[in-house]
Amino acid sequence: MLNITSVTEFLLLGVTDIQELQPVLFVIFLATYIVSLAGNGAILMVVISDSRLHSPMYFFLGNLSCLDICYFTVTLPKMMGNFLSTHKTISFLGCISQLHFFHFLGSTESMLLAMMGFDRFVAICKPLHYTLTMNHQVCIQMAVTDWITGFFHALLHSVMTSRLNFCGSNHIHHFFCDVKPWLELACGTVELNEWLLNTVTGTIAMGSFFLTFLSYFYIIVYLFFKTHSCSMLHKALSTCTSHFSVVVLFFVPVDFVYIHPASSSSMDQDQIIAIMYSVVTPVLNPLIYTLRNKEVKGTLRRVM
Repeated sequence: MLNITSVTEFLLLGVTDIQELQPVLFVIFLATYIVSLAGNGAILMVVISDSRLHSPMYFFLGNLSCLDICYFTVTLPKMMGNFLSTHKTISFLGCISQLHFFHFLGSTESMLLAMMGFDRFVAICKPLHYTLTMNHQVCIQMAVTDWITGFFHALLHSVMTSRLNFCGSNHIHHFFCDVKPWLELACGTVELNEWLLNTVTGTIAMGSFFLTFLSYFYIIVYLFFKTHSCSMLHKALSTCTSHFSVVVLFFVPVDFVYIHPASSSSMDQDQIIAIMYSVVTPVLNPLIYTLRNKEVKGTLRRVM
């Protein structure tokens, strides 16, 4: 008979158990957090303050920066606190909340990247219809739908995960609360949770990536067959390069973690990959956009 226990808290084992490395990692991740907060905050500030950037592309970019600020704030402060503490526990409610907001913001960002790809497709391939297709009301509706869909997708995971029974250990082999490490601790049937993770989350991730890829595929085909000016071709491709870089950095590790079955995955491997899309990508996003975007760089110079 299964020894089902009532779990009130979990122990986050973190990235490493080597004590000497933890202060070093704290400094590294603190610097990363500050850089990401400053970079995304600066983009959000200039997009809101400069009326010349009140266009669909920058509206979605502002949403992306807001998402990134919230996204790494869900996991990084707790992880940094654990580097300096011997008390690495997190309450049951705190763990569920972290899981919920991580999937809420992550799924919202994946769908937002697809919307940004569609925006670039309409702007480049259908320029005469751009103002009508991507008007302010449509952009607001797309963003609201994105955030609401992400919220209910995460709610599905948090409700189903909170109903699991646990036997024995409450040690989570990760630096934050996620569905797959929870399933490792659960006793009883977890087939529905695995199906939700691999099918529902996988569909959102792969569907968003496919739609984004399709947008850029059409853009490239259109530019090569319809554009005879090398300067126009270079300018259009340059505009899209930054966005597609963000797409690759985000979707490749996400798809690797959530698409394949949990049993074939190493927790240590998943932690490294999770750092890529939850920490590294939010840091690189503002750098990629500001280095390749003249309008954002110009506004930042004026503000400074």
